[in-house]
Amino acid sequence: MTDWYYADGRNTRHGPVTRPALLQLRQDGIVSDGTLVWRDGLAGWQPFRELAGELGLAPAAGIEAWALEPVAPAPTATAGDAVDAGWRPLTATGAADDTGHTASPYAPPTANVARPDAVTHGGDVVLAGFLKRVAAYAIDAVIVGIASAVIGGLIYELLGVGGFGRGFWMEQAVLNAVSLVLSALYFAWFHAAYAMATPGKMAVGIKVVRLDGSRISFLRGIGRYFATILSSLILMIGFLMAGFTQRKQALHDMVCDTLVVDRWAFTDRPELQRRELGTVTVVVLVLVGIVTGLGLLVLLALAGFAAFS
Repeated sequence: MTDWYYADGRNTRHGPVTRPALLQLRQDGIVSDGTLVWRDGLAGWQPFRELAGELGLAPAAGIEAWALEPVAPAPTATAGDAVDAGWRPLTATGAADDTGHTASPYAPPTANVARPDAVTHGGDVVLAGFLKRVAAYAIDAVIVGIASAVIGGLIYELLGVGGFGRGFWMEQAVLNAVSLVLSALYFAWFHAAYAMATPGKMAVGIKVVRLDGSRISFLRGIGRYFATILSSLILMIGFLMAGFTQRKQALHDMVCDTLVVDRWAFTDRPELQRRELGTVTVVVLVLVGIVTGLGLLVLLALAGFAAFS
């Protein structure tokens, strides 16, 4: 039974699949008449419509020569490509391909695999709004807070610096130092990592990038974290700037030349970007509002109790 391969819109090959499976994919709309397909023995990739007869199909009545949609040209390799993108099968036994590897007569076709962090320009870029950033930060604050409390508590116990009335202040100093170091490493590492986002930002679907859409470095991530301290020192105005600046940049974004955008911005799938808040963001914001409201009520109750006592 002949094995077939087909390519999707992202130049990624799929297969092998059998002829009935390929026909089912065509019926389901996953494979179109212009989709490039290949089997062993063909000299190159061909549009599905050109092989319809071999697959047991005939042109639809009233449509001439399968002219249902234009055939996209096959991508060609460039000198800078690390992987051969010629979109052709290896059919000659013992022959070497462009990368110097020995070919096999049964080798499947090859194609470049798109990198999730590859920068693609020209598409729409959805900037992350202030509310999404608040929700993301709330999630990250909980994660960092719990981790800092656990690690700081262990360090405090190991140091054994309590006693003589100094225990509370020494404990706070240790916890604050651990929180500072852990927060800097947490935000810098995640922002410089493959996803370019902390767990909080991943949850709401946003990421941090340079102005050109590229990934930031770890050192820039460290600098960006300490710049957030500057944003908070001026009565949190640095954070609020994200809701009013043209590119929705907070003060620390301006200092470090960064943007916070949708996770699908600067990729080859910009149509997947979402302008709405999303379920996770709404739920987190509601919880933040409830916790903040309860905190204010507690403060008011304590203030009233102190006034009448």
